[in-house]
Amino acid sequence: MSDPLSELVRLLQPRAVFANVISGKGQWAVRYTAYGRPSFCIVLEGGALLDVEGQPPIQIRAGDFVLLPTTPPFTLSSFGSAPPPVLIDPEATPGGQGERRHGEQDGAPDMRSLGGAFQFASPDTSLLASLLPPVVHVRDSSRLMQLVQMVGEEYEHPQPGSTYMLSRLVEMLLVEAMRWSAARRAPPGLLRGLGDARLAMALKHLHARIEHPWTVDELAKAAALSRSNFFARFTRTVGLPPMAYLLTWRMEIAKDLLRRDELTIAEIADRIGYGSTSAFSVAFRRHVGKSPSRFATP
Repeated sequence: MSDPLSELVRLLQPRAVFANVISGKGQWAVRYTAYGRPSFCIVLEGGALLDVEGQPPIQIRAGDFVLLPTTPPFTLSSFGSAPPPVLIDPEATPGGQGERRHGEQDGAPDMRSLGGAFQFASPDTSLLASLLPPVVHVRDSSRLMQLVQMVGEEYEHPQPGSTYMLSRLVEMLLVEAMRWSAARRAPPGLLRGLGDARLAMALKHLHARIEHPWTVDELAKAAALSRSNFFARFTRTVGLPPMAYLLTWRMEIAKDLLRRDELTIAEIADRIGYGSTSAFSVAFRRHVGKSPSRFATP
């Protein structure tokens, strides 16, 4: 049966881009301006205070993974009283420039972290932001701790193939973060739906046969719920009624197939469950705002 989370990652096609190691000792603070795209922080040693604009401050420590789906302005600082922060524009800060040290320059740091960003082959990065809370802070996950340790080892002791390994490992961290969010406090959407055992069964059936003319009754049966209970629970948890979610996902797949330019519009229509090209074109234009042929044209 199809795995909806794997489908999501395939559509996004994430690639990790590394910036610098950030370290601090004594009293220090650094303020990053808004970046607007997904970024992450892996805490390698020690701990610090992370204050993301609009969110309560959180303490981060070695082994933690933090994902900011839209990366608003944020401050990273030592605990206690900190000096005025050093201002950094992430757009103007090149990656791969070694370690950026804050506070006292001599001696072992109190905190070391590895920061970076995600780039996606798909331009629909808003899809990720819509699925996750503003701050994803993963802690005390044994699987994630193993991945963080491997990332640290690859970064500290690079070997042939390390660039590829680092990118793949951080992609795995992204998947773990989404799994973690699904089981906890993801906003209404696919991830929260997958965190509900009953709805997850319906979602897996739907994704496995996206071309099938699904009805609410069929999906309710897959979830072992009454039609009314299923409809209300799905709408509340996923944020859309079942048929609206099906339409949205079909359009995401259609956009991906149009970008790949491997199938005709008629073949794409058939692949996602439309009996005619005209019916697909009308639905696509209504949902996306342009015709399939125009969308496919660079």
